[in-house]
Amino acid sequence: MFWAVQGMAAELAGGMLVMQSLRAQDASISMLLVGTQGEFTKKARGKILFTCQDGAIVESGVAQCLKTGAGVQFELTTEGRDEDGDLVCRFRFHWSVKVR
Repeated sequence: MFWAVQGMAAELAGGMLVMQSLRAQDASISMLLVGTQGEFTKKARGKILFTCQDGAIVESGVAQCLKTGAGVQFELTTEGRDEDGDLVCRFRFHWSVKVR
């Protein structure tokens, strides 16, 4: 599987957590992907499941942004696993949120 496809799926897994958190707020907050890093550990074949378990990091970052009014950056990690549960890739995404 081409690395760009894995990267897009991994970004979506973490990005959806950020989007959900922002939609739950009364304030208008922007989000921006400011950096990424990828690691590939095994050839991706078949169906790959991408998960991000960093919801608490997102909630904390958004709360800090709302409290201070300043932009906040945080890192989310997404893993891609094949149908056997083997890790095929790990991505780290650096997100920035800021009150508009």
